[in-house]
Amino acid sequence: MRTTIGRELREARLDRDLSLRSVAATTGISAPVGSRIERGLAPSVTFEQVARFSAAVGLEFSARLYPGGQPLRDHAQAALLGRLRARLHPSLAMPTEVPMPIPGDLRAFDAVIRGRDWAQPVEAETRPRDAQALDRRIQLKLRDAGFEDVILLLLDSAHNRRFVRGLGSAVARFEVDGHLALERLAAGVSPGGSTIILL
Repeated sequence: MRTTIGRELREARLDRDLSLRSVAATTGISAPVGSRIERGLAPSVTFEQVARFSAAVGLEFSARLYPGGQPLRDHAQAALLGRLRARLHPSLAMPTEVPMPIPGDLRAFDAVIRGRDWAQPVEAETRPRDAQALDRRIQLKLRDAGFEDVILLLLDSAHNRRFVRGLGSAVARFEVDGHLALERLAAGVSPGGSTIILL
Protein backbone atom coordinates (compact mmCIF):
# COMPACT_ATOMS: atom_id res chain seq x y z
CA MET A 1 0.00 0.00 0.00
CA ARG A 2 2.85 2.38 0.78
CA THR A 3 4.32 1.71 -2.67
CA THR A 4 1.00 2.25 -4.45
CA ILE A 5 0.26 5.47 -2.58
CA GLY A 6 3.81 6.72 -3.12
CA ARG A 7 3.60 6.06 -6.85
CA GLU A 8 0.29 7.93 -7.12
CA LEU A 9 1.71 10.88 -5.19
CA ARG A 10 4.80 11.01 -7.42
CA GLU A 11 2.73 10.82 -10.62
CA ALA A 12 0.43 13.60 -9.42
CA ARG A 13 3.42 15.77 -8.44
CA LEU A 14 5.12 15.27 -11.79
CA ASP A 15 1.86 15.84 -13.71
CA ARG A 16 1.61 19.23 -12.03
CA ASP A 17 5.30 19.98 -12.63
CA LEU A 18 5.99 20.38 -8.91
CA SER A 19 9.39 19.80 -7.34
CA LEU A 20 9.87 17.93 -4.09
CA ARG A 21 11.30 21.16 -2.69
CA SER A 22 8.09 23.08 -3.44
CA VAL A 23 5.98 20.31 -1.91
CA ALA A 24 8.25 20.34 1.14
CA ALA A 25 7.83 24.09 1.53
CA THR A 26 4.04 23.73 1.45
CA THR A 27 3.67 20.66 3.65
CA GLY A 28 6.51 20.91 6.13
CA ILE A 29 7.69 17.49 4.98
CA SER A 30 11.37 17.60 4.03
CA ALA A 31 12.32 16.78 0.44
CA PRO A 32 14.27 13.63 1.49
CA VAL A 33 11.26 12.36 3.47
CA GLY A 34 8.98 13.24 0.55
CA SER A 35 11.22 11.23 -1.76
CA ARG A 36 11.03 8.22 0.57
CA ILE A 37 7.25 8.52 0.74
CA GLU A 38 7.06 8.52 -3.06
CA ARG A 39 9.22 5.39 -3.24
CA GLY A 40 7.24 3.58 -0.54
CA LEU A 41 10.28 3.57 1.72
CA ALA A 42 8.85 5.50 4.67
CA PRO A 43 7.42 2.84 7.01
CA SER A 44 6.63 5.37 9.72
CA VAL A 45 4.73 7.80 7.45
CA THR A 46 1.54 9.04 9.12
CA PHE A 47 -1.94 9.54 7.69
CA GLU A 48 -1.51 13.25 8.38
CA GLN A 49 1.68 13.42 6.29
CA VAL A 50 0.10 11.55 3.40
CA ALA A 51 -2.95 13.83 3.56
CA ARG A 52 -0.75 16.98 3.50
CA PHE A 53 1.36 15.62 0.62
CA SER A 54 -1.82 14.62 -1.26
CA ALA A 55 -3.36 18.07 -0.89
CA ALA A 56 -0.15 19.73 -2.11
CA VAL A 57 -0.25 17.74 -5.37
CA GLY A 58 -3.99 18.14 -5.92
CA LEU A 59 -5.21 14.84 -4.52
CA GLU A 60 -7.54 14.05 -1.64
CA PHE A 61 -6.43 11.29 0.70
CA SER A 62 -9.09 9.14 2.36
CA ALA A 63 -9.06 5.74 3.99
CA ARG A 64 -11.87 3.23 4.49
CA LEU A 65 -12.03 -0.29 5.79
CA TYR A 66 -13.83 -3.01 3.85
CA PRO A 67 -14.67 -6.61 4.69
CA GLY A 68 -11.77 -8.75 3.60
CA GLY A 69 -10.33 -11.94 4.98
CA GLN A 70 -11.69 -13.83 7.90
CA PRO A 71 -10.81 -12.45 11.33
CA LEU A 72 -8.70 -14.58 13.59
CA ARG A 73 -10.77 -17.39 14.97
CA ASP A 74 -10.51 -17.54 18.72
CA HIS A 75 -10.59 -20.68 20.83
CA ALA A 76 -14.19 -20.06 21.91
CA GLN A 77 -15.45 -19.82 18.33
CA ALA A 78 -13.62 -23.00 17.31
CA ALA A 79 -15.11 -24.76 20.34
CA LEU A 80 -18.58 -23.51 19.38
CA LEU A 81 -18.24 -24.96 15.88
CA GLY A 82 -17.00 -28.19 17.46
CA ARG A 83 -20.14 -28.43 19.60
CA LEU A 84 -22.30 -28.05 16.51
CA ARG A 85 -20.28 -30.69 14.66
CA ALA A 86 -20.85 -33.12 17.54
CA ARG A 87 -24.62 -32.72 17.14
CA LEU A 88 -24.67 -33.56 13.42
CA HIS A 89 -25.69 -36.87 11.93
CA PRO A 90 -22.61 -38.83 10.76
CA SER A 91 -23.76 -38.55 7.14
CA LEU A 92 -23.33 -34.77 7.19
CA ALA A 93 -20.04 -33.06 6.36
CA MET A 94 -19.07 -29.72 7.88
CA PRO A 95 -15.95 -28.16 6.34
CA THR A 96 -14.86 -24.89 7.93
CA GLU A 97 -13.53 -21.67 6.42
CA VAL A 98 -15.41 -22.23 3.17
CA PRO A 99 -14.41 -19.50 0.70
CA MET A 100 -16.83 -17.49 -1.37
CA PRO A 101 -17.23 -18.78 -4.94
CA ILE A 102 -15.94 -15.49 -6.35
CA PRO A 103 -12.33 -15.22 -7.56
CA GLY A 104 -10.41 -12.72 -5.43
CA ASP A 105 -13.12 -12.51 -2.74
CA LEU A 106 -11.38 -13.13 0.60
CA ARG A 107 -14.58 -13.67 2.58
CA ALA A 108 -15.52 -17.13 3.79
CA PHE A 109 -18.32 -18.79 5.70
CA ASP A 110 -17.27 -20.12 9.09
CA ALA A 111 -18.60 -23.50 7.96
CA VAL A 112 -20.98 -25.11 5.48
CA ILE A 113 -23.03 -28.17 6.44
CA ARG A 114 -23.46 -30.48 3.46
CA GLY A 115 -26.06 -33.20 3.08
CA ARG A 116 -26.64 -35.47 0.12
CA ASP A 117 -28.58 -32.90 -1.90
CA TRP A 118 -28.39 -29.72 0.18
CA ALA A 119 -25.91 -27.35 1.75
CA GLN A 120 -26.32 -24.57 4.29
CA PRO A 121 -23.69 -22.09 5.51
CA VAL A 122 -22.95 -21.44 9.16
CA GLU A 123 -21.91 -18.13 10.67
CA ALA A 124 -20.59 -18.59 14.22
CA GLU A 125 -20.41 -15.76 16.75
CA THR A 126 -19.37 -15.98 20.38
CA ARG A 127 -20.27 -12.41 21.40
CA PRO A 128 -21.82 -10.33 18.61
CA ARG A 129 -22.44 -6.66 19.32
CA ASP A 130 -23.93 -4.91 16.28
CA ALA A 131 -27.08 -6.69 15.12
CA GLN A 132 -27.53 -4.56 12.01
CA ALA A 133 -23.93 -4.99 10.88
CA LEU A 134 -24.08 -8.75 11.44
CA ASP A 135 -27.38 -9.08 9.54
CA ARG A 136 -26.04 -6.95 6.68
CA ARG A 137 -22.81 -8.98 6.47
CA ILE A 138 -24.70 -12.28 6.44
CA GLN A 139 -27.21 -11.13 3.82
CA LEU A 140 -24.44 -9.92 1.50
CA LYS A 141 -22.58 -13.21 1.81
CA LEU A 142 -25.74 -15.22 1.15
CA ARG A 143 -26.49 -13.13 -1.92
CA ASP A 144 -22.96 -13.34 -3.30
CA ALA A 145 -22.63 -17.08 -2.66
CA GLY A 146 -26.07 -17.99 -3.97
CA PHE A 147 -27.43 -19.38 -0.70
CA GLU A 148 -30.93 -18.63 0.56
CA ASP A 149 -30.65 -19.85 4.14
CA VAL A 150 -28.07 -19.65 6.93
CA ILE A 151 -27.45 -21.06 10.38
CA LEU A 152 -26.50 -18.32 12.81
CA LEU A 153 -24.64 -20.20 15.52
CA LEU A 154 -24.32 -18.33 18.81
CA LEU A 155 -22.72 -19.19 22.11
CA ASP A 156 -25.56 -19.77 24.59
CA SER A 157 -25.05 -16.89 27.02
CA ALA A 158 -27.18 -14.21 28.64
CA HIS A 159 -25.54 -11.60 26.40
CA ASN A 160 -26.39 -13.52 23.25
CA ARG A 161 -29.96 -14.24 24.31
CA ARG A 162 -30.40 -10.48 24.75
CA PHE A 163 -28.70 -9.98 21.38
CA VAL A 164 -31.24 -12.27 19.68
CA ARG A 165 -34.12 -10.38 21.30
CA GLY A 166 -32.55 -7.17 19.98
CA LEU A 167 -32.48 -8.36 16.38
CA GLY A 168 -35.93 -6.85 15.93
CA SER A 169 -37.45 -7.36 12.49
CA ALA A 170 -34.31 -9.14 11.27
CA VAL A 171 -35.19 -12.11 13.49
CA ALA A 172 -38.05 -12.88 11.08
CA ARG A 173 -35.45 -14.07 8.56
CA PHE A 174 -34.71 -16.97 10.89
CA GLU A 175 -37.99 -18.80 10.51
CA VAL A 176 -36.95 -22.22 11.85
CA ASP A 177 -36.79 -22.76 15.62
CA GLY A 178 -33.24 -23.54 16.72
CA HIS A 179 -34.23 -26.68 18.69
CA LEU A 180 -36.11 -28.05 15.68
CA ALA A 181 -33.13 -27.25 13.42
CA LEU A 182 -30.82 -29.20 15.74
CA GLU A 183 -33.20 -32.18 15.73
CA ARG A 184 -33.25 -32.17 11.94
CA LEU A 185 -29.46 -31.89 11.70
CA ALA A 186 -29.12 -34.78 14.16
CA ALA A 187 -31.37 -36.79 11.84
CA GLY A 188 -29.23 -35.88 8.82
CA VAL A 189 -31.74 -33.61 7.11
CA SER A 190 -31.75 -29.93 6.22
CA PRO A 191 -32.92 -27.48 8.88
CA GLY A 192 -35.54 -26.36 6.36
CA GLY A 193 -34.68 -22.65 6.42
CA SER A 194 -32.64 -20.06 8.24
CA THR A 195 -32.26 -20.58 11.96
CA ILE A 196 -30.53 -19.27 15.06
CA ILE A 197 -28.94 -21.98 17.16
CA LEU A 198 -27.65 -21.24 20.65
CA LEU A 199 -25.16 -23.84 21.92
